[in-house]
Parts: sequence; C-alpha cells; structure tokens
Amino acid sequence: MRHDHLKRELELIVLLTQNRMYSAEEICDMTGISRRSFYYYIEFFEQAGFKVEKRRGKYSLDRSSAFFTKLFDLLQFTEDEALLIRQLIDEAGDNSSRLRDLHAKLDRFYDFRILSDEQLAHKTAHIRSTLYEAVKEQQVVEIIDYSSPNSHTVSNRRVEPFLFLNNNNDIRCYEPATGKNKTFRLSRMGDVVKLNEGWHNPDAHKQVFTDLFAFSGEKTMKVSMYMGQLSHNVMLEEYPASAVGFVRQDNSRWYFETDVCSYLGIGRFVLGMYDDIEVTGDQGFKAYLTEKINQWHKKCVYDTV
Repeated sequence: MRHDHLKRELELIVLLTQNRMYSAEEICDMTGISRRSFYYYIEFFEQAGFKVEKRRGKYSLDRSSAFFTKLFDLLQFTEDEALLIRQLIDEAGDNSSRLRDLHAKLDRFYDFRILSDEQLAHKTAHIRSTLYEAVKEQQVVEIIDYSSPNSHTVSNRRVEPFLFLNNNNDIRCYEPATGKNKTFRLSRMGDVVKLNEGWHNPDAHKQVFTDLFAFSGEKTMKVSMYMGQLSHNVMLEEYPASAVGFVRQDNSRWYFETDVCSYLGIGRFVLGMYDDIEVTGDQGFKAYLTEKINQWHKKCVYDTV
C-alpha cells in the first residue's frame, strides 16, 4: 500500500536528519529496505527539494533544506536555547527517564561534540546563530580572525553566507574580494559580525556537488551510455549508489545516466571497460575520451619491420 511507502519515507527522513551520517548498508539494516529501494528514496528526496549530503559513502539530509527551514522557523530552538536546556538538565541531577529521553533527543538533533568546552560552546552557538540569521535575512557578514589551513593565515573575511553544510558545522559563502564561493568551518572563526548590508551577488552563489566518483565541483555534466552485463555489474559493485541511474533494456544491456563534476572518475571507468560500453553523451565527455585515447596512442611504441 502507498501508506506503507509513505511510512518508510517518513522514517527514513527522521533517520537521515539525526546528528550523524549512515552508510547505505547501515540504513538498510535499520529500516529493512533493500539497497535499490534506498537509492530510489534518495533520488526522490533530491527531486522533492531536500539537500542530500553524501560523504565517503555515508548519507544525511542537510537541515538547511527548504522543508526543514520552514519547519525550524516554527519549532527549532536556537543553539543558545538548546545549550541552556541541556545545561539545566545536567545541573538537575535527576536520573528520571523523562530527563534522560530529553537529553537523548537534544543529542540526536544538536551537535554538542564541538561544544564540550563551555566558552567554546557559547562562542560557537553565537557564531552559528549569527550566520543563521544572516542566511535567512540575506545579509553580508564579516568573519573575524578566520584561521585558514590553506594559506596559513589568520584574517578577517567579508562574505555572503548562503548555505550550511556538514551538520551545520561548515558554511558556504561567496567572497566578493576573490570572486569565489568558499566553504568556511565555524570552529576556525574568531567571531562573526552582521554588517546590515544585503547580498550583492546572489546569482554567484553556487553550492558544491559531489558525484558518484567522489569528485566535487560547483557545476555538473550529464553523461550517458549503454552498458553490457560486465560493466553494469562492476559499476554496481564499485559504486552502489549508481543503481538509481540504470534503466534495463534487455537481459544483457542497460542504459546509464548520471551527473558528474569531473570527467576523470567516469572516464577511468569507461576507458577500463571500453569494449563493454557505448557512450551516448555528452559531447564534452566524448571529446574527453577521444583526447585520452589519442594521448595514449601517441605514447605507444610500435615495432616496424
């Protein structure tokens, strides 16, 4: 029945919104659904507007998704409120089941791991709360004393924050000074100040995508091909999440389509099994494969008699 499917979808949403990420295998074990059904549900969530986080084979639903944002505006505690409630529970010293359940609920929904130090807790809660308001109000902020491991510097950064990532521990921002979208870690910020200045570059805000092959980028390209039984089986074994991209043609032939951030990952796979694959698109991918084959051909040494 459709109601049974809806029940599983709701249970899966609740599971994926908890304060941790799960592998496909873990989720299937906990929910009793098949791996193929899981990937269909993930595809449905993405089509419905949920932001699905995929990292190192583990999944969660980003709480900055539009559905959650609307719900949180009505129901969510601020980080400061959540911290206060948790502190009151800890100070109460009451070991009743009700308080234990409330404690567990807070731990499932809010990330207290990085808030174990009291000063750090209040600072991080303040930073996250300020950024949340800035995103909602589409305001420019100045990140104070940001410690960058890439440039080995500590500096102030004027940015337009627009998307929380990594269970709200990272924030995606557009930086006008460099003209680039960057991801900043909240734990590396000294402070954040709202500048009471609206976004100037909303069209330049780009989120990060990660493809099946763990390549990330702001843009995606759609590639398509027909696969034989061998390449189809190997793809599923090496990249289980690819299951949603297959449409069976007959007993030994499948049509496959997916979005990629780079031709490198899918290119390695296709070139490794070229005799079992027929690439149909896109033209950029075809040109990439042709160039790789030509480069390899030039490296080959032929004996002449």
